[in-house]
Amino acid sequence: MGTESKRQQRFAGVIQQDLAELFQRDGGSWAPNAFITVTRVRVTPDLAIARVYLSFLNTSTSKSDLGLIRSKASEIRYKLGTRIKNQARIVPHLEFFLDDTSEYVEHMDKLFDEISKEPRQED
Repeated sequence: MGTESKRQQRFAGVIQQDLAELFQRDGGSWAPNAFITVTRVRVTPDLAIARVYLSFLNTSTSKSDLGLIRSKASEIRYKLGTRIKNQARIVPHLEFFLDDTSEYVEHMDKLFDEISKEPRQED
C-alpha cells in the first residue's frame, strides 16, 4: 500500500475521532459488554472507502462482536454522516476489520518469556 496523502490522513483522523465518540456513546447497543477502540482508519485516495480497524476489550468474543458491528455498518455510517456532513462531501463506505495487534504483542511476550526461562546452552 502506498503512502497516504495529507488529505487522506486528515480525513481519516476526522473519521477516527467521530467514530470513537460514536462507539463510546452507542457501542454498548452494537456489541454488548465490549469496550470498542478505533485503533486506525485508512481512507482510499478518492475518500470513498474507509477501512476501520477496531480493538475489543473486556470480551472474549471479538470476532462475533465484529460481525455485529459489520451488520450495523449502514446505521453507523448514517450516524457518522450526521456528524461530518459539514466537513465532507460524501460519507465513505465503512469496512470494519479486527485489529489484533495487542493479541500479537501478548503472544510475542509469552514466547520471549518462555525463551528466557529456558536454560542457556553453552557454545
